[in-house]
Formats: sequence, structure tokens, C-alpha cells
Amino acid sequence: MNVKQPVIVIVGPTAVGKTKTGIELAKRLNGEIISGDSVQVYRGMDIGSAKVREDETEGIPHHLIDIQEPDEEMSVARFQTLARAAIDDIAARGKLPIIVGGTGLYIRSVLYDYQFTEQAEDKELRAELERFAAEAGVDALHDRLAHLSPERAAQIHPNNVQRVIRAIEVASSGMEQTQASEPTSHYDSLIFVLHMEDRDQLYERIDLRVDQMMEEGLLDEVETLVSRGYAETKAMQAIGYKELVPVVRGQADLSEASDALKRNTRRFAKRQLTWFRHQFDGVWVEMGRLSFEQNFKKIYDRVAGFLNQG
Repeated sequence: MNVKQPVIVIVGPTAVGKTKTGIELAKRLNGEIISGDSVQVYRGMDIGSAKVREDETEGIPHHLIDIQEPDEEMSVARFQTLARAAIDDIAARGKLPIIVGGTGLYIRSVLYDYQFTEQAEDKELRAELERFAAEAGVDALHDRLAHLSPERAAQIHPNNVQRVIRAIEVASSGMEQTQASEPTSHYDSLIFVLHMEDRDQLYERIDLRVDQMMEEGLLDEVETLVSRGYAETKAMQAIGYKELVPVVRGQADLSEASDALKRNTRRFAKRQLTWFRHQFDGVWVEMGRLSFEQNFKKIYDRVAGFLNQG
């Protein structure tokens, strides 16, 4: 009998408590953490991606952080390969792999048996999408992308029609399930979706997080990245960076950019939760009503039972 490797997964929108939850689990269960975030892979993109600082890790190793430069594009297929290699390495050393992050498409590609093919242009689909954009408008086209991939939609402005169309092509044909109906699980995974039922509470935490990022020097971080020639890279289209590049260039007001960053992050959090609800068969944990300690106990007890059942 082929026994699958146990993997614990912590997903959820920004500012909901994923990082702390993952570290506490790793401390108690001899685990190591794999970042499931599409921006934390880039060196120098620290504050805007809420990358865990060295003094916050409490000695827990973190993988897939700072592994490439911002002008080196990360694909879903490459992330799948790297994450699975990290899981194998962690498990081989007798430790528990714990994936923590908010990039649902990346994490799902790791957990399930997806195969990737070369992205040839689909001229028929492209023509159909161009007609759709002309008839229904660019916002409707962007909504179509958001339905397929909230992460990609959050990185591309609706007015950039060609990039939106290309992203829809990739999202539509770039990831093929090995099974036509239900995807096959690559691991014995237990997924927790952290959330807050009170949206106002979550949005307040997001706004506070953005204010904290600004105080910690996010604008300086963006300025450094721009000075190194990364302003036009795909990585810099991520929320937290694209809003501040115009400020660095003297083309926008800092206060307005900060407000836009908060607004975009709130919208992204909403899309993330919708995506998790439809794409992950996970245990939903409401983080807003009880203390962190109380919520963590529920998660820990569930994980302990899951690991002991084998």
C-alpha cells in the first residue's frame, strides 16, 4: 500500500494570522514551513509581501523565500516543482511539511496532480476574448479572469487588455488535471482556511497592516527596486508595489497611493476567500471571535488527530 506524505496547509487572506499559526504548529509538531506566496519568492520584496522576518521565525526553517530576483519570472509549474522538492526534503529529515500562504493557485498545483503544458497561443480563444472585450467592456473581461484566477487578476489592470487576454489563455489551458472530474491528491493533506466572518474586522486589520508597512519603509523598498531596474517586471505588478511605483516616479500622491493599496488589498482578500471556498476542501476557522490561543488550540487538536489517525 502506497502511503501518502502528510502535509498541513494554512491558507487565508492577508492579515488573518497565517504566519503565526504556521510557526506555532511547526514548533509543536517538529515541522518546517514552505511559503505558498507568489511574491515572497523574490529577493528585496520583503515589506510589501509581508515576508516573515528572521527574528519572527522562532528558529523554524522557511522554504521558497528569497529564491530569485524580481526580473526572473516564477511560473506555477516551476513553483510546483520547487515546493514538491522542499516537501520531499523536509519529510526525508523526519519533519512535518507545513505550507503557509495566500496564493491559492500555487498551493493547489502542489497538492493535486496537475500536469503543465507549453503555452501555445490559442488564436480562436484570443479572437473570442477580443470580441467579448469590445462588446462587454474591459471590466467584464477582467472579471472573467478574476473568476479563473484571482491572483493573476489582482496583478493586471483591467485596461491592459492584451495581458488580461493572455492571462485568461494561460489560466484556461495551462493547467490540466490528470483526472477529468475530481483532481487526484498528491499528498495526504489537511487544509485550514483562516478567515473572519466580520468583513469589517478583517478590512480594519488590512488597513492597519498597510499603515504598518508604510511605517516600516515600504516606499523606500519600492524606490530601491525601481532604482535597480525592476519597475516594469511582472513581480512589481503585485499589490503593495504597483501602487507605489508612480509615487517613486513623482507621478502620484503618497496618500492617494496608500488608500489605493488598502482598497486593492481589501478587494483581493474578498476574491481570495471566494477562490478558497470553491477550490479547497478545507476546514474553515473563524479567527475573529476568539483569542489566537483559543483558535490555535482548535487547529492544533485537529492536526494532532489527523497525524495520529495513521
